[in-house]
Amino acid sequence: MRYLHTMVRVTDLDQALHFYCDLLGLVETRRVDNEKGRFTLVFLSAPEDVEQARQRHTPLIELTYNWDAEVYTGGRNFGHLAFRVKNIYQLCDRLHKGGVTINRPPRDGHMAFVRSPDLISIELLQEGEALPPQEPWLSMPNTGVW
Repeated sequence: MRYLHTMVRVTDLDQALHFYCDLLGLVETRRVDNEKGRFTLVFLSAPEDVEQARQRHTPLIELTYNWDAEVYTGGRNFGHLAFRVKNIYQLCDRLHKGGVTINRPPRDGHMAFVRSPDLISIELLQEGEALPPQEPWLSMPNTGVW
């Protein structure tokens, strides 16, 4: 068994790509526009997984954009995506400056949670040992839910 991808339905593809690629740092590896089915699939990879993702189509996040408007609720959602990151403080700073709310700041230098424009929870975990606690994260309160 091999993990392939996680599919996330998005309501605004441009907004989702800005979040996942420009702010979070993922890379688009493949795109499928299906006119008959009226949807677009965009496959994203973490930067260090790009070569494997392009060759084996795994591990990926699949953004599914249905061209006809639809509201997604209930059983069409899930828990969260998780990424190991090289420097949690730098990434949280980039996200924060990009207008993303840091729902659970990395007070411990190890873990943070943010949400995508479609309210998908994203867990960020520091690679290796936790970084020493530092401001502004140390005193930043939790915001909302994740």
